[in-house]
Amino acid sequence: MGGNKLEEEKSMNLVGHLEELRMRIIITGLAFVVFFITAFVFVQHIYDFFVKDLDFKLAVLSPTEIVWVYFQLAGVAAIALTIPVFAWQLWLFIKPGLKPNERKVTLSYIPALFILFIAGLCFGYFFIFPFVFQFLLSLANDNMQNLFTIEKYFGFVFKMTLPFAILFELPVIVMFLTSLGIIDPKKLGKLRKYAYLVLAIVSAAVTPPDFLSQIIVMIPLCILYEASIQLSKIVYRKKLKKEQMYAEEYS
Repeated sequence: MGGNKLEEEKSMNLVGHLEELRMRIIITGLAFVVFFITAFVFVQHIYDFFVKDLDFKLAVLSPTEIVWVYFQLAGVAAIALTIPVFAWQLWLFIKPGLKPNERKVTLSYIPALFILFIAGLCFGYFFIFPFVFQFLLSLANDNMQNLFTIEKYFGFVFKMTLPFAILFELPVIVMFLTSLGIIDPKKLGKLRKYAYLVLAIVSAAVTPPDFLSQIIVMIPLCILYEASIQLSKIVYRKKLKKEQMYAEEYS
């Protein structure tokens, strides 16, 4: 009888967690929809920002092409704005399982996720994109005319920016997982060679097929990984110190 009752309690707890997870996902999804609609209302201003400094006009090959690009621009803006909501809902979901000091620490990561995502977008757009774009244009000789469709151009912009926006989240994710005890600096150090391999693949994927461009992109990504390790060390030391103090207090 006692075993059956225990199994029922576990089953009810699981159902409760799944229901809460479903609610968190729905809230995040609704936030994305609201932000997407809002961004789409102002999408013309977003589009004008990206094309205001171009010395050529983008071509449109089909009536739906501009609409598709507008959807993409609104989608990226909505994703950026939804990140804090997603992080907040995730924090609320795992909050019951965190210690009081862990709750305070992990809560501070929420604004950092948004800031680093925007920083990654800016890094890709203002530093990597101009370098790669000008390099590719330099390959065309006088016998060629540059003609860019709006879909191809913005597809290239997204390829140069979104990977960096995602990768720039690495320090916060590493700090968050370290504070939860899932990873530690030693594990990150052992994974360094595999991480560098992944970063090399990413660099090759988002740059032209020349060694110099790939190195220029890979260097800041490797610096980002090394910075993540150092931040993990700081969080890990603080975590050990707090756990020691907590143990001494209640021993």
